[in-house]
Amino acid sequence: MGGTKLLAVRLDADGTVVDTVKEPIRGADLVDQVSRAAIAVAGGVPGSVGIGVPALVSSDGTILFAPNLQSSIGTRLGELVSQRLEGTRLWIGNDATCAAWGEYAAGAGKGSGEMVMVSFGTGIGGGVVIDGKLFEGVNRAAGEFGHMVVKVDGPLCPCGNRGCWERFASGGALGDMAREAARAGLARRVVELAGGNPDDVTGEHVTMAAAGGDPEALELMARLGRFVAIGIANLVNIFDPRVVVLGGGLIKAGEVLMAPVRASLDGLAMGARVRPQVPVLPAMLGERSGAVGAGLMAMSVSPKGGVAT
Repeated sequence: MGGTKLLAVRLDADGTVVDTVKEPIRGADLVDQVSRAAIAVAGGVPGSVGIGVPALVSSDGTILFAPNLQSSIGTRLGELVSQRLEGTRLWIGNDATCAAWGEYAAGAGKGSGEMVMVSFGTGIGGGVVIDGKLFEGVNRAAGEFGHMVVKVDGPLCPCGNRGCWERFASGGALGDMAREAARAGLARRVVELAGGNPDDVTGEHVTMAAAGGDPEALELMARLGRFVAIGIANLVNIFDPRVVVLGGGLIKAGEVLMAPVRASLDGLAMGARVRPQVPVLPAMLGERSGAVGAGLMAMSVSPKGGVAT
């Protein structure tokens, strides 16, 4: 699950995607929607189900905190889905953590051993693999990279703090930057793609214009790339990974984002002159990475029945 959509995939025994179901999040009854999607994609009650949620999730599968899906807070997802899908193996975790495992097990980070993945969408999430194992932290809250505070008096974040990284480096942040530029009479091609109204400008309009070579849109992408690189450098300093994988919807922008990220990252990490620059790679599994990772976790670690986390 993301903030606005649900994607279900069916995996074979080797973890290959053989079918998908994609639909918008409908209302507050996530339990019903998730259960129905699992049955639909599997063609019946599945043997195992992994669920990735844009939230902090307890050990029993309860949604504790979800800045971008607040109506779901308090939902006993593990208990209620288990009742709907009786006898199914069930694993529930953070969606970006799931994406990290998907990319490590079957994508851009395969075989790396130590990997950091950052997922850029409406907000920013992520995950960490250390010594070939998914690292979730004591409270299963590891990987909330988007809520690193990078400017103490910065804009208010849905999490309640100010100046979080995702307010400067996410798809939502790109939209904010573009609307600000549009209201100042700039980003003319971007406004044109939005139908002429600066208030209707989104990050997608920026990436479209940048892909077409528009210089003002490219400048916005360069600004975004600088903010992305600052956060990545912090993560490199903390984890010293073998590879950093960038995923999420924003990465569909391709090289108009990846190029300024790499250029800005050069020299930012501590000791950059005496250590190799960490490769920064786009995710290979695209929007499926979270669903694939969740499914692989369910297949590999869950006992029959109940919720394994």
